[in-house]
Amino acid sequence: MNTATENKNLLKGGEWLIKESAPFDAFIAEDFNEEQQMVKDMCASFLDADVLPIIDRIDKLEPGLMPSLLAKAGEQGLLGTSIPEEYGGLGKDFITSTLVNEGLGGGFSFSVAIAAHTGIGSLPILYFGTAEQKQKYIPKLASGEWKGAYGLTEPNSGSDALGAKTTAKLSNDGKYYVLNGQKCWITNGGFADVYTVFAKIDGDKFSAFIVERGFEGFTQGQEEHKMGIKGSSTVQLYFQDCKVPAGNLLGQIGKGHIIAFNILNIGRLKLCAAALGGAKRAASTSIQYAVTREQFKTPISNFGAIKNKIAEMAIKIWVGESALYRTAKWIDDMETELKNTGKPFNEALLGAAEEYAIECAMLKVFGSEVLDFVVDEGVQIHGGNGFSDEYIISKAYRDSRINRIYEGTNEINRLLTVDMVLKRAMKGKLDLMGPAMAVQKELMSIPDFGSGDGAPFAKERKLISNFKKAILMVAGAAVQKLMMKIESEQEILMHIADMAIETFNSECALLRSMKLVSQRGEAACAHELDIVRAYLYDAADYINKFGKDAINAFAEGDEQRMMLLGLKRFTKTDPFNNKDAKRRIANKLITENKYPL
Repeated sequence: MNTATENKNLLKGGEWLIKESAPFDAFIAEDFNEEQQMVKDMCASFLDADVLPIIDRIDKLEPGLMPSLLAKAGEQGLLGTSIPEEYGGLGKDFITSTLVNEGLGGGFSFSVAIAAHTGIGSLPILYFGTAEQKQKYIPKLASGEWKGAYGLTEPNSGSDALGAKTTAKLSNDGKYYVLNGQKCWITNGGFADVYTVFAKIDGDKFSAFIVERGFEGFTQGQEEHKMGIKGSSTVQLYFQDCKVPAGNLLGQIGKGHIIAFNILNIGRLKLCAAALGGAKRAASTSIQYAVTREQFKTPISNFGAIKNKIAEMAIKIWVGESALYRTAKWIDDMETELKNTGKPFNEALLGAAEEYAIECAMLKVFGSEVLDFVVDEGVQIHGGNGFSDEYIISKAYRDSRINRIYEGTNEINRLLTVDMVLKRAMKGKLDLMGPAMAVQKELMSIPDFGSGDGAPFAKERKLISNFKKAILMVAGAAVQKLMMKIESEQEILMHIADMAIETFNSECALLRSMKLVSQRGEAACAHELDIVRAYLYDAADYINKFGKDAINAFAEGDEQRMMLLGLKRFTKTDPFNNKDAKRRIANKLITENKYPL
């Protein structure tokens, strides 16, 4: 089903909150076609053969090494996966390009460099450039002949990107824009050939420019000494009467925010993919260590405390993967629909990514926090050895930390999640009022403590339906009570965002397991069912805590008591032996001696 009128099962951004989905409407990792699996395998082979054996050299910023690796990746087509063939790329779909980010996500600093090059280093020109600009720059970026970077952040403007101070002024003869200012934390900045740089024309029109290395008045600072991703080139950029040809204005004057924010939607999803790729490799490293490390005359993998850590890693990774590829397929399908309405490829993908900006923000938060969890527990499994640079898990621990900061801090992305949902509702794109009112009426009715009608997965589906009711109840009451003041109640907004993240993940994981059971049978999916049921059991407690903290922050008296009772009802679960389920999960991975890539 390719057209907008035919694909009636494609949910719009945020609609999962008020609508149910059938398992076969969800794309899952097991649906990758043969070509996509080959691409994924090629990425793993590239890391194993070309990157990981020289990771220490990369971390020492050996001159020319990272650019040569990017060029080598370009020779294999890994830099141009999603770039149209007319510009020297492979023209693959969005899922395939997401797979590349995941497959290369375990490459430490190299992963950062290639993600920056293929994302923010290339996409602004591809999606917003003129025909001449695309013909000049994109083929060289796709091949790796030229390397790309992106200059947005400044010393005094991080999350507040529009507060940038860098200025641009058109020369008297109209031939050049003269840029003055500086940019910081520029990934690939030390060796890039092409930069997308943001500046305010005449001090107030936020705009973007294509700046080449070698332009008069453009210089760079020394490499930053960072906590992690030490092999990633990170420098400041300086513009002192820098002359940029007028033809290198990117997009429209005063519309730079459209470029910056639309590119971020894609970047957030791709960051989740890379983080999960890194998490899979870090989990494997920890499993293999636990199997070989002996204490008290037995491998530490035999200890329940270690099994619990391994299982928690596996659960979070598998659930994150479920949410990632469900969303990636939504974007891919929406892109196809927009193309079928006559939209050019750039507008189609950007429009699709914007439609699912809510989900991209949630994925960025969850993926980065999964990786942080996995590497932190990985260090713990390694014990004292985990604190030694001789063990690669220490590098993974340091390199992970940045992911919760760039592409919008996790705090900003949590706030954006709720803000975007409310704005979509206000614009009539998302009908929240009807479902929210229905939940309020339900709170006044006799409690239903049933678990479903006995149909397959009825209990789990009802639980997720109740999670959604909890969100609608809390968010609806908060908006009613606080009105416009809700924007300043960031703690409440972040609690609601966390409820949404847990609920979305739960639904994606359940749909994936239901689809697998329908294809393979329940007995063959025992591992996946353990993962889903363990996650749902824990999610119920998390959602209860987030909801309770939010309610107590704005409600009092009878209203507070009614909502707390409702929240308790909506997060009620049947007894479940979480310990045994997690032991079974861990035992399977210990037997395989890895987390499968």
